[in-house]
Amino acid sequence: MGHDKLRKFAENETFSCLLQPSAQELLADGYFHLRDHAVKGHWSDFFSASRDIVLELGCGKGEYTIALAERDPERNYIGVDIKGARLWKGAKYATEHALPNVAFLRTRVEFITAFFAPGEVSEIWLTFSDPQFRSENSRLSSPLFLERYRSFMKPGGIVHLKTDSRFLHEYTRALCEVNGLRILACTTDLYGTSAEVQPVVREVQTFYERLFLEQGYPITYLSFVIDHDGPYASPVGAGAFDTDYWRSVEGPRLLFGHDSAETRRQKMKKA
Repeated sequence: MGHDKLRKFAENETFSCLLQPSAQELLADGYFHLRDHAVKGHWSDFFSASRDIVLELGCGKGEYTIALAERDPERNYIGVDIKGARLWKGAKYATEHALPNVAFLRTRVEFITAFFAPGEVSEIWLTFSDPQFRSENSRLSSPLFLERYRSFMKPGGIVHLKTDSRFLHEYTRALCEVNGLRILACTTDLYGTSAEVQPVVREVQTFYERLFLEQGYPITYLSFVIDHDGPYASPVGAGAFDTDYWRSVEGPRLLFGHDSAETRRQKMKKA
């Protein structure tokens, strides 16, 4: 491990806005019986004021969480990621700028139900999540994850999906249709159309969003209400989503000058 990572990990311990729970304690009773963390149901004690909570799942360095919080001081924002070296940047900024409505949680998104009580969260942002082409249950908009979110979201809670992946966008849209979820906004080209969305959707951009825009790829956006009675159905099982087709048309991606993993797989299939 590099010295810079060690320095960041050490500094992370000093940030009061960053919560780093022990995975060992959460898993003491097994993966399917997570122990609740003490903060569950008590986030109002963590922040300086009790406000609605908005989560960003897979927040990376936290720039999106920070930007949303700075534009909306009337709500509390929590960025969630497992990478401590990434979270360091957002936590350091929030600390240095004394942002009272920002927190970061270092944990796996799979453990999210251990941290939030029923009705504690009003909105969730999924920003440039991994499309997880080969594993539906790993997609952050899958029925499995929607069940988790529903357990702690308020009635009428909203999920925002912002992504460069047409595959993930179409999968999630089909999931909404199969389950009768109310779609609030939907566009396959956020910056190329005049689709009606909240101004913040276009005004705030993540690092990866800027990267893919520079490559000429359209950014998609979808927001929907999570309310639903009973189990969520998979659009794949219902025949509403053609996995093979949408995976085949997924465009190539360059990450830091190199092909993404999916782009490499597609090239190998065509060779």
